[in-house]
Amino acid sequence: MEITPHLVVRDAARASQWYREALGAEELDRIEVPGGKLLQVELDFGDARVVLADEFPELGVLSPLSIGGTATVLHLSTDDVDALWQRALDAGAEVRQPLGDAFWGERYGQIVDPFGHRWGLAQRVREVSREEIARAAAELFGASANDG
Repeated sequence: MEITPHLVVRDAARASQWYREALGAEELDRIEVPGGKLLQVELDFGDARVVLADEFPELGVLSPLSIGGTATVLHLSTDDVDALWQRALDAGAEVRQPLGDAFWGERYGQIVDPFGHRWGLAQRVREVSREEIARAAAELFGASANDG
Protein backbone atom coordinates (compact mmCIF):
# COMPACT_ATOMS: atom_id res chain seq x y z
CA MET A 1 0.00 0.00 0.00
CA GLU A 2 1.15 3.52 -0.72
CA ILE A 3 -0.20 7.02 -0.02
CA THR A 4 0.47 10.01 -2.26
CA PRO A 5 -0.45 13.54 -1.14
CA HIS A 6 -2.45 15.41 -3.77
CA LEU A 7 -2.04 19.16 -3.29
CA VAL A 8 -4.36 21.70 -4.84
CA VAL A 9 -2.59 24.98 -5.62
CA ARG A 10 -3.16 28.22 -7.47
CA ASP A 11 -0.97 28.01 -10.58
CA ALA A 12 0.30 24.43 -10.55
CA ALA A 13 2.96 25.22 -13.18
CA ARG A 14 4.48 27.90 -10.95
CA ALA A 15 4.12 25.66 -7.90
CA SER A 16 5.96 22.84 -9.65
CA GLN A 17 8.79 25.19 -10.49
CA TRP A 18 8.90 26.46 -6.88
CA TYR A 19 8.97 22.94 -5.40
CA ARG A 20 11.78 21.98 -7.79
CA GLU A 21 13.87 25.06 -7.03
CA ALA A 22 13.12 25.47 -3.32
CA LEU A 23 12.67 21.90 -2.10
CA GLY A 24 14.61 19.86 -4.66
CA ALA A 25 11.69 17.99 -6.24
CA GLU A 26 11.91 16.52 -9.71
CA GLU A 27 8.93 16.82 -12.06
CA LEU A 28 8.04 13.46 -13.58
CA ASP A 29 4.88 14.15 -15.56
CA ARG A 30 2.10 16.67 -16.13
CA ILE A 31 -1.38 16.53 -17.63
CA GLU A 32 -2.84 19.76 -19.02
CA VAL A 33 -6.52 20.27 -19.73
CA PRO A 34 -8.04 22.62 -22.32
CA GLY A 35 -7.62 26.20 -21.13
CA GLY A 36 -4.12 25.60 -19.81
CA LYS A 37 -4.85 24.41 -16.28
CA LEU A 38 -2.97 21.41 -14.95
CA LEU A 39 -5.03 18.43 -13.88
CA GLN A 40 -1.95 16.71 -12.50
CA VAL A 41 1.74 17.36 -11.99
CA GLU A 42 3.65 14.44 -10.51
CA LEU A 43 6.68 15.37 -8.41
CA ASP A 44 9.36 13.11 -7.00
CA PHE A 45 10.84 13.96 -3.58
CA GLY A 46 13.35 11.11 -3.35
CA ASP A 47 11.41 8.28 -1.72
CA ALA A 48 8.03 10.02 -1.98
CA ARG A 49 5.70 11.34 -4.65
CA VAL A 50 3.44 14.38 -4.45
CA VAL A 51 0.81 15.27 -7.03
CA LEU A 52 -0.21 18.88 -7.71
CA ALA A 53 -3.35 20.17 -9.39
CA ASP A 54 -4.67 23.59 -10.22
CA GLU A 55 -7.75 24.92 -8.47
CA PHE A 56 -11.06 24.14 -10.16
CA PRO A 57 -13.48 26.29 -8.11
CA GLU A 58 -16.44 25.29 -10.28
CA LEU A 59 -15.90 21.72 -9.03
CA GLY A 60 -15.18 22.69 -5.42
CA VAL A 61 -11.46 21.92 -5.82
CA LEU A 62 -9.82 24.72 -3.82
CA SER A 63 -6.35 25.47 -2.50
CA PRO A 64 -5.41 26.58 1.04
CA LEU A 65 -5.28 30.15 -0.28
CA SER A 66 -8.99 29.93 -1.13
CA ILE A 67 -10.16 28.14 2.01
CA GLY A 68 -8.04 30.13 4.46
CA GLY A 69 -5.30 27.66 5.40
CA THR A 70 -4.63 23.98 5.93
CA ALA A 71 -4.43 21.62 8.89
CA THR A 72 -1.97 19.36 7.07
CA VAL A 73 1.81 19.51 7.44
CA LEU A 74 3.99 17.68 4.92
CA HIS A 75 7.12 16.34 6.66
CA LEU A 76 10.22 16.45 4.44
CA SER A 77 13.35 14.76 5.80
CA THR A 78 16.76 15.57 4.35
CA ASP A 79 20.46 15.14 5.07
CA ASP A 80 21.09 18.91 5.14
CA VAL A 81 18.07 20.72 6.57
CA ASP A 82 19.93 24.01 7.03
CA ALA A 83 20.66 24.26 3.30
CA LEU A 84 17.11 23.22 2.35
CA TRP A 85 15.68 25.69 4.90
CA GLN A 86 17.69 28.59 3.47
CA ARG A 87 16.81 27.65 -0.09
CA ALA A 88 13.09 27.61 0.77
CA LEU A 89 13.31 30.98 2.54
CA ASP A 90 15.26 32.50 -0.35
CA ALA A 91 12.50 31.28 -2.68
CA GLY A 92 9.80 33.05 -0.65
CA ALA A 93 8.68 30.60 2.02
CA GLU A 94 7.29 32.08 5.25
CA VAL A 95 8.60 30.81 8.60
CA ARG A 96 5.86 29.23 10.70
CA GLN A 97 8.15 27.61 13.29
CA PRO A 98 11.86 28.55 13.37
CA LEU A 99 14.41 25.88 12.56
CA GLY A 100 15.99 24.43 15.68
CA ASP A 101 16.94 21.28 17.54
CA ALA A 102 13.79 19.48 18.69
CA PHE A 103 13.46 17.20 21.73
CA TRP A 104 12.53 14.23 19.52
CA GLY A 105 15.99 14.17 17.93
CA GLU A 106 15.49 16.17 14.76
CA ARG A 107 16.62 19.56 13.61
CA TYR A 108 13.16 20.80 12.64
CA GLY A 109 11.24 23.85 11.50
CA GLN A 110 8.03 24.64 9.63
CA ILE A 111 7.47 26.84 6.61
CA VAL A 112 4.44 27.87 4.61
CA ASP A 113 5.06 27.84 0.88
CA PRO A 114 3.72 30.59 -1.42
CA PHE A 115 0.76 28.33 -2.24
CA GLY A 116 -0.46 27.99 1.36
CA HIS A 117 0.85 24.51 2.15
CA ARG A 118 2.76 23.83 5.37
CA TRP A 119 6.03 21.88 5.33
CA GLY A 120 7.99 20.50 8.25
CA LEU A 121 11.65 20.39 7.20
CA ALA A 122 13.73 17.97 9.24
CA GLN A 123 17.04 16.22 9.67
CA ARG A 124 17.68 13.42 12.17
CA VAL A 125 20.50 14.58 14.46
CA ARG A 126 20.31 12.06 17.30
CA GLU A 127 18.43 8.98 18.42
CA VAL A 128 16.00 9.55 21.28
CA SER A 129 14.17 6.90 23.26
CA ARG A 130 10.39 6.86 23.42
CA GLU A 131 10.60 7.46 27.17
CA GLU A 132 12.79 10.55 26.71
CA ILE A 133 10.40 11.93 24.10
CA ALA A 134 7.39 11.32 26.37
CA ARG A 135 9.14 13.00 29.32
CA ALA A 136 10.15 16.06 27.27
CA ALA A 137 6.68 16.35 25.71
CA ALA A 138 5.05 16.16 29.15
CA GLU A 139 7.32 18.93 30.42
CA LEU A 140 6.56 21.06 27.37
CA PHE A 141 2.80 20.61 27.74
CA GLY A 142 2.83 20.97 31.55
CA ALA A 143 2.05 17.46 32.70
CA SER A 144 3.91 14.58 34.29
CA ALA A 145 5.10 11.82 31.97
CA ASN A 146 3.20 9.36 34.20
CA ASP A 147 -0.16 11.19 33.99
CA GLY A 148 -2.63 9.21 31.93
